[in-house]
Amino acid sequence: MDAPGAPELWFVNTRFSCLCTRDLSYSFVPRWRPPFISALAPEDRCHLNGPALDQGRPRFVTALAVSDEPAGWRPHKRDGGVLLDVPSGEVVTRGLSMPHSPRCYRGQVWLLNSGAGGLGLVQPGAGTYEEVAALPGFTRGLDFGDRFAFVGLSQVRESAIFSGIAIAERPLAERCCGVWAVDLATGQTVAFVKFEDGVQEIFAVQVVVGRHFPELLNDDPARIADSFVLPDGPLDTVAAAYVRRATGPGAATR
Repeated sequence: MDAPGAPELWFVNTRFSCLCTRDLSYSFVPRWRPPFISALAPEDRCHLNGPALDQGRPRFVTALAVSDEPAGWRPHKRDGGVLLDVPSGEVVTRGLSMPHSPRCYRGQVWLLNSGAGGLGLVQPGAGTYEEVAALPGFTRGLDFGDRFAFVGLSQVRESAIFSGIAIAERPLAERCCGVWAVDLATGQTVAFVKFEDGVQEIFAVQVVVGRHFPELLNDDPARIADSFVLPDGPLDTVAAAYVRRATGPGAATR
């Protein structure tokens, strides 16, 4: 999280249960931790996971439980999740299921009630969570574009981490992995991209404005080292054996 006007990159350090900034001299610089976390320790005590910015500063953060014990969030996955107010450290909303990805958007506070496959609104004053959409997967990763929310879905499989939550109790065939587009006004799904093979989990979603025909390279050092993107003009002079044309601007791949 790069706060506008401030030369700092904020991030969540889940293992140490705190919010941090980076520094070239240290592994991380702890800046904030929930009041119920008594000490810094690499113990994933509450599974602090998602920050929400408001005017460029951390405003809210989600955690899977109010716990000060090593991995103490695990017995409370089904309904122990909370949304925390960063400035005060107070719990804003309780009773969530493995919440992720809180966001401040157009004056409202949104989050994903992941263990139930939900997207919803939080009313900080009342401390309530109102579900706007129920989706067929473990919701994690959220961004917005105009009147639409773009939500990442993961096809969770039976494991100790995901046992005991509502979404994992649905038949495997009913759990999806992909990105869903939801109309914020109606809560209806208007589009989706489903991954049916090879990808089972989504961790983050980012809307990239003004870009077309994006491409992804896997973590293959040889492929990355030998991949080149060229303008259409010079691309016409590249030997045919080295060209793979994309649907957008020209691309050459060795």
